[in-house]
Amino acid sequence: MPPPVSRLISNRAPVAAALAAALALSGWVHAAAPDSPSTAILILDDDGRSISLPAPARRVITLTPHATELVYAAGGGDRLVATVASSDYPPDARALPRVGLGMTTNPESLAAHAPDLVIGWRTGRMDPAATALARLGTPLFVSAPGTLADIPGTLERFGGLLGTQAVAQPAADALRTRLATLAARYAHKPPVRVFVQIGERPLYTLNGAHIVSDMLRACGAVNVFADLALPAPQVSEESVLAARPDAVLLGAGPDSARLIRAWQDRGLPAAMSGHAYALDPDTLWRPGPRMIDAAETLCPLLDAARRPQG
Repeated sequence: MPPPVSRLISNRAPVAAALAAALALSGWVHAAAPDSPSTAILILDDDGRSISLPAPARRVITLTPHATELVYAAGGGDRLVATVASSDYPPDARALPRVGLGMTTNPESLAAHAPDLVIGWRTGRMDPAATALARLGTPLFVSAPGTLADIPGTLERFGGLLGTQAVAQPAADALRTRLATLAARYAHKPPVRVFVQIGERPLYTLNGAHIVSDMLRACGAVNVFADLALPAPQVSEESVLAARPDAVLLGAGPDSARLIRAWQDRGLPAAMSGHAYALDPDTLWRPGPRMIDAAETLCPLLDAARRPQG
């Protein structure tokens, strides 16, 4: 567990400087400016870049829905001044002004909201926004949790950036407790082999590096296409049938029942046995606190598909 961000580091002491370097390696530095009641903040983002703020952020824009959810969970919802169109949770987020559609943003709108911090996603489509923010001198924090364990860690860092540690730290601790409960319950059970479906024509899946695969691991399950090189590789129906997964996982939607029936019609044993599951896509794909809700829903379902050992 990273050190609490409430720890203050004096800039004047050599020992404190060494401690600051050690904390930076784990993503945390929260330094008190000498002879000043204000605090300067230095925290690493998920690209390993140092994000420096003279004081906790007061005007925040999120460019991805999971970051919006995490800001609210960290106690910083009142700091949000704008977001993107796809940010729809919690319900209060729907009233925020919009600065773009999904991964595309309007640089002029970003500037008009005068943010002191922007939280974005790791993607090349962020480049125009990053360029505009660099001109403005506005820090861009890249948030890309890669595992379920990264979600409480991100909550802690957001608490540091926003000065809301009193809310963020207990929320992070509660998520870690829930993850530990899942690990204790499912880690030693026989593995369940799962096919994760994204789309249909063409048919895509996710590889083992994706956070959804980490969710499967929390349930004592494995992704049948974990070894593929691309994060979201295209696969054939024949390769899915040949893999003979114990279960199928997809995001719930208007087509989910039809997609499950299609696998039943193709003779996929998992679907024919009732082990094809559709979960709320927002909780399944967004790496925020609700992804741990999704794991707690998914694990008992996969347990029903688990083959006896031996």
